[in-house]
Amino acid sequence: MILGKIVGNVVSTVKLEIYQGYKILIVQPIRPDGSNMGSTFLAIDTVQAGPGDTVLVIDEGNSARQIIDDKTAPVRSVIAGVVDEVNS
Repeated sequence: MILGKIVGNVVSTVKLEIYQGYKILIVQPIRPDGSNMGSTFLAIDTVQAGPGDTVLVIDEGNSARQIIDDKTAPVRSVIAGVVDEVNS
């Protein structure tokens, strides 16, 4: 799992059918202290996260497909939870 912060969203007029009904968000990986680490990436939102939220992201295809309940979906990263607080 990756700890991240939502820094934006993707707007698309055409997308694969599997992505219909899901927001695609831009995630910045962060350390527990909130500092950035690594490059941003895209993830499907399954928990109604939004810009500024700290989230947990599953970045592994099979687990991501299980969350959205489609064994053949071309999905790798899924937002699995919104983090209320980080204690380190």
